[in-house]
Amino acid sequence: MDNLTFILGGASSGKSAYAERLALASGLSPVYLATGQAGDEEMSGKIARHQARRGPEWQLIEAPLDLVSPLRTLGSGHVVLLDCLTLWLSNHLELNHNIGDKTAALLEAISVSNANVVAVSNELGLGLVPSTPLGRAFRDAQGMLNQRVAEAAITVTFVAAGLPLTLKAPQ
Repeated sequence: MDNLTFILGGASSGKSAYAERLALASGLSPVYLATGQAGDEEMSGKIARHQARRGPEWQLIEAPLDLVSPLRTLGSGHVVLLDCLTLWLSNHLELNHNIGDKTAALLEAISVSNANVVAVSNELGLGLVPSTPLGRAFRDAQGMLNQRVAEAAITVTFVAAGLPLTLKAPQ
């Protein structure tokens, strides 16, 4: 997909800030497609910090589950920052949704979208093996989601310590 850029990194690696800068540099009207939910005080603070960092030019769409509808409606004058696929995955897993079906629908929506899309996700494969079956299932689901999105993306960038490393670039 020539409209999809994928940004990966660890927790607090700087991937969201990098993705925001990338989206703004496009010159298009920026839309923040947020998947996080303020379920506790720590997450509320994290969301508030992200919002404070962004300027008033950003349109916010809160979409913890349904990314397809906004992606189908936003036009070619928009750049959509989808932040983040890890929380989106977690939201669906909590509800026992079929992740393969949800991923296929998401990728199809991106492929027909007229907007440019910058998707952010956590890379979980560099850490320790989780000690619980649920933790291992989540890590595996995240790995498969990241692989599918990376395969579809025209550009894939890994961010560590705020520094971008290009993994895949347009040919």
